[in-house]
Amino acid sequence: MAPKRTSTSAAPAMNQAAIRETPDVRKCTYKEFMSCQPFYFNGTKGAIGLIRWFERTESLFSRSNCIEDCKVKFATGTLTEDALSLWNSYAKPIGIEQSDKITRSELKRLLSNKYCPRTEVKKMEDEFYNLVVKGKDLKTYARRF
Repeated sequence: MAPKRTSTSAAPAMNQAAIRETPDVRKCTYKEFMSCQPFYFNGTKGAIGLIRWFERTESLFSRSNCIEDCKVKFATGTLTEDALSLWNSYAKPIGIEQSDKITRSELKRLLSNKYCPRTEVKKMEDEFYNLVVKGKDLKTYARRF
């Protein structure tokens, strides 16, 4: 009797552990990203609003396994009102395809220059350094920062 054939390939078979460890390389869709409920940024909440938007957006990118090529496109999809106008004034002259290719650092710089000027950051730093907790109202103190 002939021996049983165990494999048609010279490559080792993948076991369950190897399959689980294989990274998910599929592209995150805009619909999947939006289902994570991102914050929208309109430009009216100043530096604190922008910082919170950055933090939330970065968190969603991580959670949704968003690939680098889509991050700027998806993030700018959450801009509204004044922030959207700023983005459009940047994107229109160079074209949407080209503007979606900028890095997240460039997007942060663009938005920070407008909504998080150095003077406002300095003012917040001064306020933080001179803060005094009144009584035992620690919740209000912590919520401010």
